[in-house]
Amino acid sequence: MKIRFIAFFVVFALGIFYAHSIQAQAKDWKVPEKYDKMENPVKADKESIAQGKSLWNLHCKSCHGKDGLGDGPKAANLDTPAGDFSSAAFQKQSDGAIFYKSWIGKDEMPNYEKKIPEKEDVWHLVNFMRTLE
Repeated sequence: MKIRFIAFFVVFALGIFYAHSIQAQAKDWKVPEKYDKMENPVKADKESIAQGKSLWNLHCKSCHGKDGLGDGPKAANLDTPAGDFSSAAFQKQSDGAIFYKSWIGKDEMPNYEKKIPEKEDVWHLVNFMRTLE
């Protein structure tokens, strides 16, 4: 009985630590005001979302997972959590902030300025990420 309690406590504590680390990571990632206030110039229609999903599958799914839960096959090898894009914390970010983080990157999140050189494509990705809620 005592061992079960200790095991439960350890799992519970790790869960709280993981959730806190995701929140801290999001707060520590400062987005320049220029980007944070940017509005998405690409209409989030069926075509845009489909294009964003195609780019997601090519560039993002391996770490962030099929549904943006941070459970892609490469996620386990990362030092920082890949994040849950369906979470309220992620979804409350501005489109410009998501654009900036997706395109510019930071630490283990790679820079995509050369891999996705067309800004419009990054906006398609933002439109797709909005469907992950």
